[in-house]
Amino acid sequence: MATEQQLMIPIHGMSCAGCAITVENTVKQLDGVQSASVNFGNEQLTLRYNTATLTWEKLRQHIEQAGFQVSVQQQQFQVTGMSCAGCAAAVEGLLRQEHGVVAARVNFATEIAYIEYVAEQFNPDELIHHLKQAGYGVVIDQAVETQTDPLTQHLKQHYFALIVGIIFTLPLFILSMGRDFHLLGEWSHATWVNFLFWALATPVQFYTGRDYYIGAWHSLKNSAANMDVLVVLGSSVAYFYSVAITLGLHQGHVFFETAAAIITLIKVGKLLELRAKSRTNQALKQLIGLQAKTAEVERNGQIVELSLAEVMPGDVIHVRPGQQIPVDGEVIQGESAVNESLLTGESLPVDKQVGDRVFGSTLNLQGRLRIRATHVGRDSALARIIRMVEEAQGSKADIQALVDRISAVFVPIVVTIAVFTFLVWWLSGASVSDATLRLVAVLVIACPCALGLATPTALVVGMGNGARHGILFRHSQAMMRMGEVQAILLDKTGTLTQGRPTLHRIIPAPDWHDTPARLLCYAASVEHASEHPLALAIVQAAQEQQLILHDIDHFTALTGHGVRATVNQQTVLLGNRRLMQQQGIDIEQQNATAFIAEAEQVQQEGYTVLWMAIDGNIVAAFILSDTLRPGATEAVTALKAASLRVLLMTGDNAATAHRIAKTVGIEEVYADVLPEDKLLKVKELQQQGLVVAMVGDGINDAPALAQADVGVAMGTGADVAIETASVTLVGSDPRGLLRALRLSRATLRTIRQNLFWAFAYNIILIPVAMGVLMLFQDAPSYLQTLHPITAALAMSFSSISVVMNSLRLNGQMKKL
Repeated sequence: MATEQQLMIPIHGMSCAGCAITVENTVKQLDGVQSASVNFGNEQLTLRYNTATLTWEKLRQHIEQAGFQVSVQQQQFQVTGMSCAGCAAAVEGLLRQEHGVVAARVNFATEIAYIEYVAEQFNPDELIHHLKQAGYGVVIDQAVETQTDPLTQHLKQHYFALIVGIIFTLPLFILSMGRDFHLLGEWSHATWVNFLFWALATPVQFYTGRDYYIGAWHSLKNSAANMDVLVVLGSSVAYFYSVAITLGLHQGHVFFETAAAIITLIKVGKLLELRAKSRTNQALKQLIGLQAKTAEVERNGQIVELSLAEVMPGDVIHVRPGQQIPVDGEVIQGESAVNESLLTGESLPVDKQVGDRVFGSTLNLQGRLRIRATHVGRDSALARIIRMVEEAQGSKADIQALVDRISAVFVPIVVTIAVFTFLVWWLSGASVSDATLRLVAVLVIACPCALGLATPTALVVGMGNGARHGILFRHSQAMMRMGEVQAILLDKTGTLTQGRPTLHRIIPAPDWHDTPARLLCYAASVEHASEHPLALAIVQAAQEQQLILHDIDHFTALTGHGVRATVNQQTVLLGNRRLMQQQGIDIEQQNATAFIAEAEQVQQEGYTVLWMAIDGNIVAAFILSDTLRPGATEAVTALKAASLRVLLMTGDNAATAHRIAKTVGIEEVYADVLPEDKLLKVKELQQQGLVVAMVGDGINDAPALAQADVGVAMGTGADVAIETASVTLVGSDPRGLLRALRLSRATLRTIRQNLFWAFAYNIILIPVAMGVLMLFQDAPSYLQTLHPITAALAMSFSSISVVMNSLRLNGQMKKL
């Protein structure tokens, strides 16, 4: 039995990238762990460990002791057919080998099995199937219990905490500002008003800010300093200093509104981040939901409907028109057109006949097929894509939040400076009270309020502006990373093109004298009865010209070839070259060489050609193509001008890919690529040291979207692509890529400005708070002995300057 296991485990309770580092370091210290990587963006731990050395219970205990929650679900069911304790041990071993199962126990006496599993990676049908294969029975009502998602519950708690913060902070801020600007009269300076402020600030400090206190405690307990420590330090100094003044322990001005505002504003940013995270795993759920649930299988000369878990390689499966193909296989009887856009992203159906491969979860459009299963369950193409998305999302990008990296060093340094200041003044003969005053001044002046607000305020403004302009960033890291992108991979269908065929032009045969409009009228009359995308393109072209269609008789859809019908007592054929050959029509013999050459030339350039014959005579060639999205060429030109390396990558054929690339101005083209190839290309560029963005709209793009540093989905694309990507362009305008890039760069620039001024403020004023200016007799007296009140005012000003600088993004967005 294999003792090595790889899991992707949801971890909740991380508030910043520093928390992710804490989890990672905690896990790596355990014996038996071979590799561990934490992705803060989707709160997932990717872990490879030896189950013989490290138990699941010990692993979870260490993670929870570090202050984080492991998101697994539990289920129990009855297993029959066990004859001894050895059978129970064998069943336990089988259960532990199931993908997504992290722990399993079996009670031989009661025949009850108990498992813990990661819901997104667990397939109950496969578990039942494997147990039955091993000779055991399963009595179960429902393999997966519906439970509340811990992240969803956490999100609700944050919503309520924010509401409480707003309810108490707003009147506190209004009253405090009114008193400071002498707008409320003498009564506002009465002693009881400070107690009112205390009462208003306390729920915000210890309820709205509760998570920050807990996070800071766990962070310090694990010898780290994360964003929670900064928030708690900044707000607590202001709060408890104000409490001391309110209780008469010191004279001065209270700053309860400062403490409350810090927590409430940062809670807004945290809530936006959690909202994005709550949708992260929906991509995998969407993918899993696309899989067929049952299959019609030949067993003992009869067709029976079986659960997908009971289908075995080699089984013969029947698929009727309009049904999903349940497994990967090979056609052994029948012909049909199959919509494979689920996997390839291409809009045109693919003709299938005996000997062709088909893929699970694709849609059979027309004919009845008999298929021999070749890959089932976790070996199917869609299952492989699901695993690739899991692994790409679980992998760790080479980036950490800038503020958290700095904070890990900043907080210990500030505390050390404060203690050093206290000791120097005390040992120099100052009273304990005066030395303590210096210590408080250092803590207040160095209080990282501006540092804590520098990133979230800029991100909130930037993300809000993006949303108003149809650019949705899933999380803050995506916005920051977008501004650093160096290479951008563009899918063709649905990204640069509309994703649906349109009629490009009609080439009449040289010996046929009907007008193009009349030829189109005949073609649309025949195709009006078909649901094929090419037929819809011809019908739409006729509707745009307001043509009146003819009545038809004897309509027949010739699967994989085209259509046939009678129009005005004339037999009309419309389809591919194979259809004409099948009907005994020799295109070359009937027509001039120039006509044939022109049609074949456009076909080689990537266009689709349909031939039309009336009463056995070729009358026209209809040229169809996928059209460019408005603004595609402009977007590519602008991206290249922004010094980005632009590549086109598509599952379509090389001729079509190069035609589109030439039109929009892209030199690097990769055609006929599978989802695996797209993923590998992203990795290849990343290994070259490039920050990579992937732009796509199909399920086939999902693995590459997840692997890329920034995944960008078009808003009209597949739900799974949108859920997997970190950025979504709602209007599907390719020019939105440039706006997203410029907005991200402007936001990143603002964040850096905020951090610069926040640190410059500390670097300049911390020495002042320490009393260094006492060495200079010409320095103003109010600077020689900096009172905590003055320090708090300076700290407040630094926070205001950071927020105002962030708000400048509103004006900058109009220029983007």
